Amino acid sequence: MLDLVDTHAHLDDRSFSEDRGAMFDRASGAGVRRWIVPAIDRGNWEAIEVLCAAREGAFPAYGLHPLMVGAHRNEHLAELPAWLDGHGAIAVGEIGLDFYVEGLDPARQREVFVRQLEIAREHDLPVIVHARRAFEETIHTLRRVGGLRGVVHSFSGSEEQARQLFDLGFHLGIGGPVTYDRANRIRRVVASMPLEWLLLETDAPDQPCAHHRGERNEPAFMTDVLETVASLRDESIEDIAAATTANAVGLFNLR
Repeated sequence: MLDLVDTHAHLDDRSFSEDRGAMFDRASGAGVRRWIVPAIDRGNWEAIEVLCAAREGAFPAYGLHPLMVGAHRNEHLAELPAWLDGHGAIAVGEIGLDFYVEGLDPARQREVFVRQLEIAREHDLPVIVHARRAFEETIHTLRRVGGLRGVVHSFSGSEEQARQLFDLGFHLGIGGPVTYDRANRIRRVVASMPLEWLLLETDAPDQPCAHHRGERNEPAFMTDVLETVASLRDESIEDIAAATTANAVGLFNLR
């Protein structure tokens, strides 16, 4: 029986409002029995806390996402340390840089990102990092701040960028994109990377795998990611499942 950890799933999203319980049941039935639920802005911290308190195996991460940079206030950054202390956080996230979407103030993104990295370091918590068209700067920033560990989720960088992240103590979060035949670069990374740095994720409700293209993504579909990773590495599904779960438990100190 599989025992998988979905290390990145936005299960508080409104798309799950009508069938959240059934979604969890489908996930458990597929062997996905623990879930990390990252925040995106100050407005959903309470909802994530309530969701995770109500569902055994769901763990909260709190942070301020770069896509929502226009909504982030200095008082939200000031509030984050005390919130982490009092609300069961297992990570700071989702945080990072996004230079793909137009109209997001890059200077403010950098300011918010660096302060959250500092907060994570002060609290000895891992970080869940979003990096889109920003891998080089993200790596430079992680190195400059120092004393960090975590995961770059939905990794889509090069083999050299992956190696630099491993050297910094960072895992790669691999999800639905790896299941697409044309995803040659990420498939090469996954096929050759050290297994100790690999984590599985869905990014639900976004980034569905190839078999569910156009559908709402959900944790039960992570088995497609698992099967693809095992095939690319010519290793057994059971070995990949055991290793990635151990990686997640170790990084996030999961119960």
